Amino acid sequence: MEIREVFAQNLRAARQAKGMSQEELAHRADIDRTYISSLERSVYNASIDVVERLAMALGTEAAELLKRSQETSTNQVD
Repeated sequence: MEIREVFAQNLRAARQAKGMSQEELAHRADIDRTYISSLERSVYNASIDVVERLAMALGTEAAELLKRSQETSTNQVD
């Protein structure tokens, strides 16, 4: 799985775990809602600055949004 897909899954999961809509997250991170939607669908790559703003808005570390799950990392081919 590409890092963009990992980020998309983690972003959506973190947002939903906090009970936030895309609109609320966008407002808190000062990012357009349609951009949040595109990130969650792996349409766009997020800059490191955007990752940090989203992490802060979600109350987590940026690294958590980029972390591969154990299942994902064990399924990768070297």
